[in-house]
Amino acid sequence: MQYRRLGRSDIDVSALCLGTMTFGQQNSESEAHAQLDLALAVGINFIDTAEMYPVPPMAETQGLTETYIGTWLKSRGCRDRVVLATKVAGPGDWLPHIRGGTNRLDQPNIEAAIDASLKRLQTDWIDLYQLHWPDRRTNFFGKLGYEPVDDSDSVPLLETLEVLADLVKAGKVRQIGVSNETPWGLMRYLALAERHDLPRMVSIQNPYNLLNRSFEVGLAEIAIREPCGLLAYSPLAFGVLSGKYLNGQRPADGRITLFERFSRYSNGEAERATAEYVALAELHGLDPAQMALAWVTSRPFVTANIIGATTLTQLESNIGSLDLTLDDAVIAGIESIHTKQPNPAP
Repeated sequence: MQYRRLGRSDIDVSALCLGTMTFGQQNSESEAHAQLDLALAVGINFIDTAEMYPVPPMAETQGLTETYIGTWLKSRGCRDRVVLATKVAGPGDWLPHIRGGTNRLDQPNIEAAIDASLKRLQTDWIDLYQLHWPDRRTNFFGKLGYEPVDDSDSVPLLETLEVLADLVKAGKVRQIGVSNETPWGLMRYLALAERHDLPRMVSIQNPYNLLNRSFEVGLAEIAIREPCGLLAYSPLAFGVLSGKYLNGQRPADGRITLFERFSRYSNGEAERATAEYVALAELHGLDPAQMALAWVTSRPFVTANIIGATTLTQLESNIGSLDLTLDDAVIAGIESIHTKQPNPAP
């Protein structure tokens, strides 16, 4: 296993991070524990979750992911061996079951969220506490263009940062990070931290894969220069880059088959690009999913690649991508496809 420094902190995390948003929906508690056992056994020390999980979010299942991780941590007695990351949900009327749908990134909501997460996770501290998405109205979750709107009611970034600073002082949180954030938002948080002597963001968790490389445009330079590395989510684009959905295929247990809302990477342009990436992998005798994962992990601005699975076989294959080094011919092929079909699925 490879390990990388988390921002400017003293924490080293595995280059592969175990994503857990299927726990409680597509995976039972015993299946979740089996995945966690396997991950720890091969040297993955980084686990990512969120108060909102599992996905798709529902009142009946909300919090189960953290609960399953908590029962695993207690039964295995391995808390000191794990770098545990979770997230506080931002505003949105699509989550009425979280704090009555009034959740904002302010003191009452963040403090309620962290206390509930700590209880479910059965731990006294979170190693990396992340803002799941901005409080202000901006472009994220598949939206590239920014349209100015009245968001004067949004919680100021400084106020949010000060609340997080209080959590660090209280010992509930070691480090902080952002997710689904823009270049402006990340740089503002970094500038505010420096100006007011507050904790610094050590990571940014955004989507990044062969079908969506928008992170490279404005955020990659920040990630390297600051440093505030990328925790790349959806590295397989909801499993699309494995090729299993090509030509209209819909495997019975596939996420896109089960949940129609996961259509972000299923448009015609994305399918055409996926077919080319799969063909490139096969030309070089590679597994398409492992090629896609190895490419993400190898990018210089990536701190950790968040892999997820619903079966141990899938997880083992994803972990195996770490042993794959892509040669110049494969990289050139990837860049050629990207040039012809850039970011077909933002």
